[in-house]
Amino acid sequence: MTKAKQNAAQKQVTCACETAPKLIFPCSGSSDVGELADRAARMLTKTGAGRMYCLAGIGGRVSGIMESTKSAAKILVIDGCPHDCAGNTLRQAGFNKFEHLRLCDIGMAKGRSEVCDVSIQKVVEKGRAILEG
Repeated sequence: MTKAKQNAAQKQVTCACETAPKLIFPCSGSSDVGELADRAARMLTKTGAGRMYCLAGIGGRVSGIMESTKSAAKILVIDGCPHDCAGNTLRQAGFNKFEHLRLCDIGMAKGRSEVCDVSIQKVVEKGRAILEG
């Protein structure tokens, strides 16, 4: 076996823990805070802090999405309001180890939060701190 093939074989059997993704499950509800959660998750993905993932796939128990979520290095749930729909969806699917960012806990209220760059950035900064912590 050539040296290059040996190196490739070794890479295949090493732990993938270091490359496991940090997944972000936002509420994408129909309110202003749902939109803020969704847009912040997209920005966190765009900047490489984590990867937005499919909450509907968790609710539907899609096997590939469930397996990828099980192997995540970290999970961040971003809920817009106190109903905690995103968090509850993960819990009902058996995922109990996740970080939870609730926009109502950082001064945003359903029906009273402007969807603007300043608000999105506030959520992004909180989310990034959680993902990096």
